[in-house]
Amino acid sequence: MNQPTTPTSASLADSQAHHPLPKHIAIIMDGNGRWAKARGLMREFGHKAGSKTVREITTACAKRGIAALTLYSFSSENWKRPPEEVDALMQLLREHLRGELPTMLANNIRFRRVGQRDGLHADVLELLDDTERTTAHCDGLTLCLALNYGARAEIVQACKVMAQQVKSGAIVADAINEKSISDHLYTAGLPDPDLLIRTAGEMRVSNFLLWQISYAEFHVTQTLWPDFCERDLDLALADFAHRRRTYGGLSDGAAKQALAANPG
Repeated sequence: MNQPTTPTSASLADSQAHHPLPKHIAIIMDGNGRWAKARGLMREFGHKAGSKTVREITTACAKRGIAALTLYSFSSENWKRPPEEVDALMQLLREHLRGELPTMLANNIRFRRVGQRDGLHADVLELLDDTERTTAHCDGLTLCLALNYGARAEIVQACKVMAQQVKSGAIVADAINEKSISDHLYTAGLPDPDLLIRTAGEMRVSNFLLWQISYAEFHVTQTLWPDFCERDLDLALADFAHRRRTYGGLSDGAAKQALAANPG
C-alpha cells in the first residue's frame, strides 16, 4: 500500500462534483492510544476523543450521500488488551449508543452491528439490539459498527453454516458461489466497500473485512483518528475519485490500445 498523493484544496470540490462517491466506506480507526500518549493522558482519553470523531465522520458521510459506513470499533483480538482498557471501551460504547441515538435519527442513519455476539455483555447486546430496532426505519446511511469482529472467524462461520445446509440437503455444494458466500457474511445485503481508510499511517488490514475489500481502494493517512475531520474525509474522497478502477481488466483507453495492437 503506497501513500496516496494528497489532492490540492481546489480539487476537492471538483472531484466530488464530477466523480461518483464510494457507496461503502470502511475505516480502520487507529491512533487513539498514540493521541493520548502524546498529550500525557491515559489511553481511555484517546478513545473518548475518538468517539467524537465517530460522530463527526458518520454525520458527514450521511450528508454526503454515502450508502454505508463500516467502522472497525473492537476486534476479536482486542480482548487481549488490559482488562481495564477493555472495560473502559465497553463503557464508552454504552455511552455512545445512548448519546448518539438522537443524532442517528435526525440524520436518517440506520445502525447495524457486525461481529460475534459471544463474549459481549448482556446489557451491551441489549443496547445494540435496541439501537438496531429503533433505527430500522431509517433509509439513509447504514452505519455498521464492527464489534467483536474478526474477518477470518466471519468466513469460517459462513462456511460452517453452508456446510450444514449442504448436509441437510437445503443446498447443493455446486450451487455455492461468491454471492452465496457474501450472503452468509455479517455484511449481507450491503455493497462491498469501495474505499478503505486507515488512520495513523499503519499499512495493514488487521483481519478486517478480508472478503469484502477484495477490490477496495486504500487510503492511508498519517492523521491519528481523534484528529481525523471532515477535511480528511474529503481528501480521501478526492483521492478515491482520481483512482482508475478496472477490477483486474483494462481501462477504456488501454483496452482500445490493446485492440488496435492485436486486431485479430
